[in-house]
Amino acid sequence: IGTVYGAKNGIIGALREELIDTSFESAEDIAALKHTPGGAFGSCRFKLKDMQEQRAEYERLIEVLRAHNIGYLFYNGGGDSSDTAFKISKMADEMGFPVNCIGVPKTIDNDLPITDTCPGFGTTAKYIATSIMEASLDVESMAESSTKVFIMEVMGRHAGWIAAAGGLAGKTHDEPPQIILFPEIPFDKEAFLARVKYSVESYGYCSIVVSEG
Repeated sequence: IGTVYGAKNGIIGALREELIDTSFESAEDIAALKHTPGGAFGSCRFKLKDMQEQRAEYERLIEVLRAHNIGYLFYNGGGDSSDTAFKISKMADEMGFPVNCIGVPKTIDNDLPITDTCPGFGTTAKYIATSIMEASLDVESMAESSTKVFIMEVMGRHAGWIAAAGGLAGKTHDEPPQIILFPEIPFDKEAFLARVKYSVESYGYCSIVVSEG
């Protein structure tokens, strides 16, 4: 492998042929990426449509890959990113261009199949557990004369891994969060309100983690 390119803002950068030749970066800058939060090359939320519906986009991508003699395409992200890598691979085969398209799992939702843990989830789990613990300590200290119920909404429309991570804040059932709501479990309003009432009466306050789904 002679050159490693980074596409500026993901697949959008590839479509615009905005490629960053990393060979011009210093060894120190490359090494620093391991400790740099966020995406150094930028990212995007862009899902390729069906190949027959938007064939020109796929042909443009293959044209860019061919122009720069790219033989390996690594695309990291969640489900949509893996879908993108798969679609590009299919179009490359159809156009007779030899490129290995590899989807790299990286999603805080931790919901990609055939993985143990998706990179990104561990950091998020630690952040959520710490955040709900700190917020709950504040609520508990003021509950006598102020707010008694605190709700933290976290990401995860279809997967409750992040919400579940909030449970790491407590070691016993009476420690916060007292309630965790998962997208996989239908919401029962009456049971929820009863649990909130029980928690406030028993502990003086109630901390809740709810998944956005």
